[in-house]
Amino acid sequence: MDIKGKTVVITGASRGIGADAARVFAAEGANLALLARSKDSLTALAEEIGENVLTFACDVSDYAAVAAAIEKTHAHFGSLDVLINNAGVVDPIARLEAAEPDDWGKLIDINVKGVFYGMRAALPVMKAAGKGTILTVSSGAAHNPVEGWSGYCTSKAGAAMLTRSLHLEEAENGIRAMGLSPGTVATEMQRVIKASGVNPVSQLDWSVHIPAEWPARALLWMCGTDADEFLGEEISLREEAIRKRVGLI
Repeated sequence: MDIKGKTVVITGASRGIGADAARVFAAEGANLALLARSKDSLTALAEEIGENVLTFACDVSDYAAVAAAIEKTHAHFGSLDVLINNAGVVDPIARLEAAEPDDWGKLIDINVKGVFYGMRAALPVMKAAGKGTILTVSSGAAHNPVEGWSGYCTSKAGAAMLTRSLHLEEAENGIRAMGLSPGTVATEMQRVIKASGVNPVSQLDWSVHIPAEWPARALLWMCGTDADEFLGEEISLREEAIRKRVGLI
């Protein structure tokens, strides 16, 4: 896909992978709609990027807010070509016996319901156009349990199944669905993990984490036909072959 002039919605866009994805897609000439809870951070990022940017301060666990943002984006730009479900949290980091039920439930609201809400709001618009790409930022935690991460692992497994379900139901209608497992990325989430001191991931040296620009560039590559062999699946940025195809090596 030539992304120039295409409309891209990014959730969790105020920092980390989401913010770098906004920069990468903007550099290629995309129209952007950026969603996150932090209005000030979104405003600053939009000012940095320049024109053709809409911002929506909303929580992805609020379906009405997500649907309104996508509706306004489509009305403003006249299209909706790509949705990147990036918003996510890792807290609570706690063993099952100590996890606070309300906190655990809020994580599910963001990491699972938020992904579903984005898909649900984008689908009618994309299907009317006969095409669209929906990418979801996943994790290796979707496929393997990690101590203290019961909520995060469960949510990422759920998001991975949403991607597979979307592909099963809508591929024939022109909807491209994929997930990206980026590995460990040098973002605020890794600082939260580091501070927890729980499980081996918190013990990793900061130098082993990849920059957020790498998964951002991978997401751009996934919008093109070279990634079509992975439709309905999750791509791992840990794989050297994938890094080469994205142009990171």
